[in-house]
Amino acid sequence: MAPSDPLSGRHTHVPVLLRPLLAAVAPVSGLWLDGTFGAGGYARGLLDAGAGRVIGVDRDPLALQMAAGWIGDYAGRLDLVQGNFSDIAHIAPTLLDGVVLDLGVSSMQLDQAERGFSFAKDGPLDMRMSQQGESAEDIVNAAAEDHLADILYHFGEERAARRIAKAIVAARAQQPITTTLRLAEIVSGCLPRPKPGQSHPATRSFQAIRIAVNTEFTELVQGLEAAEAVLKPGGKLAVVTFHSLEDRIVKRFFQLRSGGEANANRYAPATEADAPRFTLVSKRAIPPDEAELADNPRARSAKLRVGIRTDAPADHTDPAALAMPSLPQTPPRKGRR
Repeated sequence: MAPSDPLSGRHTHVPVLLRPLLAAVAPVSGLWLDGTFGAGGYARGLLDAGAGRVIGVDRDPLALQMAAGWIGDYAGRLDLVQGNFSDIAHIAPTLLDGVVLDLGVSSMQLDQAERGFSFAKDGPLDMRMSQQGESAEDIVNAAAEDHLADILYHFGEERAARRIAKAIVAARAQQPITTTLRLAEIVSGCLPRPKPGQSHPATRSFQAIRIAVNTEFTELVQGLEAAEAVLKPGGKLAVVTFHSLEDRIVKRFFQLRSGGEANANRYAPATEADAPRFTLVSKRAIPPDEAELADNPRARSAKLRVGIRTDAPADHTDPAALAMPSLPQTPPRKGRR
């Protein structure tokens, strides 16, 4: 998402991939749902492009509070709901013409040190999008060493997961880890100094812990299925991802739902379960162009995938078939050490 001004409630520039998204789903009309409302950039873009009404959903109460300053500009065409996009099947009042999902952490959250998402600013080790439930501090200080290593490896693809987990456990034995900068220092101390142009050493670890705190992969799989269930024939699903693990899930979902998975028996007649649920706007993900990268370096890893709903009935998919990362059975908590 684009950076925003938390004081004014208005964003400083358009969100990532908005122009190609609007082009891919054109013409825009009818009832849409923005399942990751954030600073409201996608919702406003959809309304300005012709959507009759948009339902904005966000688990972060601050996102909805920030919209109070400009929601009146749309004269009843924008409704806001606090909730998770995995619940949109219960939130949508009727079948929808489109759903937009912008995954991961928002710039609004990254830019506020007190939310604890960023390793670049010192703040409490929180990372809760909903501001409720278990925090990053709880996980870092209470999870068993093996469980920490599993989180870092499976949710962050961090090769040094075991080394980092061991360092975290040793550090918290001396003093609880309560701030983002202290965690970033512990992680950085386990890894080589980055070369120019490389990401911060703590990037993967912070991503992994954030995903664990917010159960992001489970929410994503449930949200994709919920979107399929609430889209009318011809309805459009647009998903923006920011790292390989979540993009793999979205890519696999669209492959399976568009008939990209071969029938196990080519001589057997096609069944209703084999019928494509989506047609793809593009087989390849749509990346940001050079102009957008120049305006917003945070867009460099963004990918857009868009599917158009068919009239085949919605179905359920085993998360394992979507390559959803999962952790080994969670061990008992060891308490703060």
